[in-house]
Amino acid sequence: MSYLIAMAGKGGTGKTTLAGLAVRYLMEHGKTPVLAVDADANSNFNEVLGVAVQTTVGEAREEVKQGGGRVDMTKDQLVEFRINQCLVEATDYDLICMGQPEGAGCYCAANHLIAHYMDVLSKNYPYIVMDNEAGMEHLSRLTTKDVNLLLIVSDPSFRGVQAARRVYEVAKSLKIVMGQAALIVNRLTDGIPPRSQEEINNWGLPLAGVVPEDPLIAEYDGLGKPTINLPADSIAVKAINEIFDRLVQ
Repeated sequence: MSYLIAMAGKGGTGKTTLAGLAVRYLMEHGKTPVLAVDADANSNFNEVLGVAVQTTVGEAREEVKQGGGRVDMTKDQLVEFRINQCLVEATDYDLICMGQPEGAGCYCAANHLIAHYMDVLSKNYPYIVMDNEAGMEHLSRLTTKDVNLLLIVSDPSFRGVQAARRVYEVAKSLKIVMGQAALIVNRLTDGIPPRSQEEINNWGLPLAGVVPEDPLIAEYDGLGKPTINLPADSIAVKAINEIFDRLVQ
């Protein structure tokens, strides 16, 4: 069974960058192949990883719903074919993008087929890193919903920590975490503010660690360079490596 690491948090916290560094950590420690799953409707995991995405699972689902595709295939064969087309293959990891959430109309049959083949696909990877939007609804697209490690990313602000708490409450309501859940405070400059620290203490989610503000990340973003390729002495890389040394099986 795959070890599933799910990243979550509100927009702007840097969770996608940290998800990319999680993929990097797993590769550097021989925990391969890794399946990277972009489950955020505002998809940019591929930019962090430095690969191009041609098609998404959402587009495959729409094709199945509309009855389009190749006439020489059954619906099951078409879904499997299109899911494989969605995979972006790289060295030691593959990426699949879930795409936009469904619109109006019934998608029950299409979603059932997609969930089945995503479950089959995931069995080929010992580790999965899933980058989620804040609501985490996309986790329901996998028939195997058990999350081994849920990492909720927040900035140091009190409002950011409050938003992280709400994400955690959603995760608990979905009953998807079978392992551990923890908080990462990202983009730290002068320590965690006292009010934010009090909020963290009050709601009881373990603090996995902090990641300092790293000017190299802004530099790479500005140049369009994938942040998975940050140098080994990057303060963000060092911090996330220390966190995963403690947490990852």
